[in-house]
Amino acid sequence: MKKFLVFLVVIFMVSCKPKAIVTSATVTEPVDYMKASKIIDNHYSNKNDFSTLYIKANARYADDKQAQNVAAEIRIKKDQQILVSLRFLGITMAKASITPTSVSYYEKVKGTYFEGDFSALSQWLGTDLDYSKIQNMLVGEALDDLNKGKYTEILMDNLYRLDDAKNGNTKKSFYFNSNDFSVNKQEVTQETENRTIQISYPERVAYKEANLPASIEIRTSQTKGKSEINLNYNSVSFNEELSFPYSVPDGYKRILIK
Repeated sequence: MKKFLVFLVVIFMVSCKPKAIVTSATVTEPVDYMKASKIIDNHYSNKNDFSTLYIKANARYADDKQAQNVAAEIRIKKDQQILVSLRFLGITMAKASITPTSVSYYEKVKGTYFEGDFSALSQWLGTDLDYSKIQNMLVGEALDDLNKGKYTEILMDNLYRLDDAKNGNTKKSFYFNSNDFSVNKQEVTQETENRTIQISYPERVAYKEANLPASIEIRTSQTKGKSEINLNYNSVSFNEELSFPYSVPDGYKRILIK
């Protein structure tokens, strides 16, 4: 459950009052070539105007040894805090609180908890993390601030692809739907470590407040094995007055991530 929760932290419509329009990644119209700077401008022109976001989802985790299905509740106070709760048969099995400066979580099975910052978590997962990346993943935006990097552009299968122009060990690619410039898929590869994470958004929903994913598929591959997380958003609501209750139960043992 510990690794499952951490992966959900990262890697990410019943109660909705706004009208929702379901869109898919399929594009049949011809797509014109476009420069990277224009693709980035169009991506950030998508509306993302909310103060809080409340998501109920089904989550499935699978790796080479196990598979688990749980209910997930995600509360986001934009740019300030994320609270993730995992439940099985209505019982809270794990909870995580993420802020721009801290990461905390506990899990019930082993009675353990973690309190720290993103440096330890990034080292353990093998990829650079911060609050913005986690929030962006959950709302279906590009993980990185694309305005701060340099990218080469490719038109590929009716998708616009941006590749990080840096020649470092970490390679990043971002794929955008050509109809609305929302993120279709994003990949991070660390060649030396033979490690890859791919985050896909096969279906999206256009709300008045934002264009959100209806589902997220997260696949990781590394030398010691593969894992997959599927998140299906069952209900979404915006701008409610949300609480973010988090406290570690008595008697839990603190762990260190190395």
